[in-house]
Amino acid sequence: MLKDLIIAIQSYFKAHEFIRKHRLWKWILIPGILYCILFVVSMYYFGVSANSFFEWVKNVTGLTTWQEKLNDATVDFLLAFGGLILWVIIMLFYFSLFKYIWLIIGSPVFAYLSEKTESIIEGRDFPFSLKQLSSDIARGIRISLRNAFWQTIYSIFIAIGSLLPVIGWVTPIIGLFVECYYYGFSMLDYSMERHKRSVGESIYFISQHKGLAIGNGMVFYLMHLVPIVGWIFAPAYAVVAATLSLQRYKTSTPVTA
Repeated sequence: MLKDLIIAIQSYFKAHEFIRKHRLWKWILIPGILYCILFVVSMYYFGVSANSFFEWVKNVTGLTTWQEKLNDATVDFLLAFGGLILWVIIMLFYFSLFKYIWLIIGSPVFAYLSEKTESIIEGRDFPFSLKQLSSDIARGIRISLRNAFWQTIYSIFIAIGSLLPVIGWVTPIIGLFVECYYYGFSMLDYSMERHKRSVGESIYFISQHKGLAIGNGMVFYLMHLVPIVGWIFAPAYAVVAATLSLQRYKTSTPVTA
């Protein structure tokens, strides 16, 4: 897994050189600017609703009244810290929903960019086919919905776990790894589909190479730490990096359902 993780991370550096060398900026900037705008607006409203949700939980469970009566500094700290953890979990969940909506909206661009990357690497053109592009888009949407379902299930358990004292403090890290895995999964699947791998075969291969998916998603999220620039580049860079990271496995690793 560590080897795959390193390959996935290195692929982002290769992606930058690849994009620069082959002048793919129009496929990076146009969807990236749209993503950036949607990201800023969505995160603002998500943050407001997450605060409201936490206050609602405190009122419904009676924590607010109990905290005021107890008036203990240690309890106040634990509740505040627990509230921060829950807020982070909720924001990760919100972001995952936004991410899947964006994956569905951007699937035509992502499918084309992945295909364009591979055609340049192999020095040949994949003949344009509206039927194939439609199939790629449908596959991307289906995978996104499938991943969204399973990630939601895991997120519910993680959110519940975040309410546990001390143990719940590590749940944001678990949630982040789950988030990285499923995002990277979606990026890698564009290449798997193009090589006629079924959904089952794609799931099997990626489950055997979790590091590729986690590493791809991890750098994607780290790029969000750089305001504006990182938000614009992150989605398309993830597609190109995923395509590059799979090249060494194209012929050497059998894919079995």
